[in-house]
Amino acid sequence: MCHVIVTCRSMLWTLLSIVVAFAELITFMSTDWLIGKAKPSSSEDVDNRTGGLQEPYHPTLGIYGRCTRISHMQISRRDTLCGPYAENFNEIASGFWQATAIFLAVGIMILCAVAFVSVFTMCVQSIMKKSIFNVCGLLQGIAGM
Repeated sequence: MCHVIVTCRSMLWTLLSIVVAFAELITFMSTDWLIGKAKPSSSEDVDNRTGGLQEPYHPTLGIYGRCTRISHMQISRRDTLCGPYAENFNEIASGFWQATAIFLAVGIMILCAVAFVSVFTMCVQSIMKKSIFNVCGLLQGIAGM
């Protein structure tokens, strides 16, 4: 009975470790860190497919990427283009955002390493008489700081 509980707990911990690592990665790549005010609607904002107005445009900025509105030459409707705005590290918005990028990247690498190791904890639970759970939990705590 005790072995079943430990196995279920380690499987749940493994699953949650993988989910958190992916969530952190998605957060890093997200462009929705800062969301600007909605731009006022104009006559050009009519959706040609439906004939109604498009949703108001909100410019967004993230650590790594941004979304901007562009107008196509051939099509009269406007569209949003999202992608990285910084080609190198020095082009990131400010020193605080550069520090955030560094800390998030290190945290994500640690969380991904823990998620990878946690898969093996279902087979091996200790190395050199040290619990892998304790070491990985410590690493997760450090990554979350």
